[in-house]
Amino acid sequence: MAFPWVVRLRYGIVCGGTLILLGMAFSFHLDVPLGWTLVPLAIVLSSNFLLSRMPRLTSRFAQETLGGSFVLDTLCLTAVLALTGGPMNPFSLLYLVQITLSAVVLRKSWTWALGLLSTACFASLFFLNIPSAAFPLHGTHEGLSPHLAGMWIAFVVAAMLIAFFTGKVSDAMRRREREVLALQEQVSRHERLASLATLAAGAAHELGTPLGTIAVVARELERYAAGLPDDAVREDAKLIRSQVERCRLILQQMSADGAEPMGETARAVDAGTLLDRVRGHFPESANGSLIIEAPAGLAAVLPVQATIQALVALAQNALDASDGGQVVLRAAGADHDIKFVVTDSGYGMPEAVLRRVAEPFFTTKEPGKGMGLGTFLVRTFAERLGGSLAFESSPGKGTRATLRLPSGVPSQDGVHVTA
Repeated sequence: MAFPWVVRLRYGIVCGGTLILLGMAFSFHLDVPLGWTLVPLAIVLSSNFLLSRMPRLTSRFAQETLGGSFVLDTLCLTAVLALTGGPMNPFSLLYLVQITLSAVVLRKSWTWALGLLSTACFASLFFLNIPSAAFPLHGTHEGLSPHLAGMWIAFVVAAMLIAFFTGKVSDAMRRREREVLALQEQVSRHERLASLATLAAGAAHELGTPLGTIAVVARELERYAAGLPDDAVREDAKLIRSQVERCRLILQQMSADGAEPMGETARAVDAGTLLDRVRGHFPESANGSLIIEAPAGLAAVLPVQATIQALVALAQNALDASDGGQVVLRAAGADHDIKFVVTDSGYGMPEAVLRRVAEPFFTTKEPGKGMGLGTFLVRTFAERLGGSLAFESSPGKGTRATLRLPSGVPSQDGVHVTA
């Protein structure tokens, strides 16, 4: 963000320095080695032109590029000052420009490095310089005068103060900016969650009538099939009615839980019992692929139903990705938290997918096999409890999802997650 302004500033410094040198040489008729003094400014101008034409380099290595530019500017300024009076030149204060800029846009290490470099370059001017008649000498036969020594000490103090306080202010501003961005992202997630809750409430209300109709028709179909020699139709009718009943129970649970203003109440539960209940949400055909691991005696205080639904969502995603491979669901204690780790042996996720895996309505599944809400709701559930959800994955090496929840803090705001 700061790079275009730094480029413009360096162009301004070159133009200003050139005008000052030309004015000293022609307007005031001062004895200045004009040709040699313009060489360092030409170097700065050429480097600035190259940097403005290399956007990829500046975007990938922004800190290194700006830091190197400030170092080059400091060295070129030292050369110009050495040719025009050395430390007696009043423009030696321009050293502070690079220090201030680095404190604003670069890391602390760059700022202190430029401060030390500027201090050393300024000190070298006392010994390596071409005296100029424009600036009176402050030296004595015994060595440097107290005036010159004081100038150098004042410069060191000014450079240290600028590097310290400006760096502190810049760090605070960057930290505040990160906090604001995090809050904005959190508010955005909560707004999306509120819209989902409204959508779910409307869907639950509208689904009641068609589900009742399907249940009646399935019951009539089952009675009709009872007189047929083929049992396949009767079994299909029973399956339809059982699935309708399951949908009715889910809607009933959503209505009952949603009526509680503070969400589900947390209570003590054994980790092994919790994971066994998670296994119960999957058909028997998936039990061979889902491996449960929990240490004996590990317990936590959690909103049980919401935690189960969150783990079911993660385990279901892992089973879908593994395509018949093994999925390990492991519970472990971690300080004052409890950690659930879901590891699959699937095809993994590239970096681009990994960055978006918890976004709402983002899914890599085929159309009709997922809405992309499970992982988003799990992360929202974890964050509202003060926990976290993290993913580790690489293509061809599977994925590991880690759900970390506080094990002893009651929930103050429940979020219901469905796979």
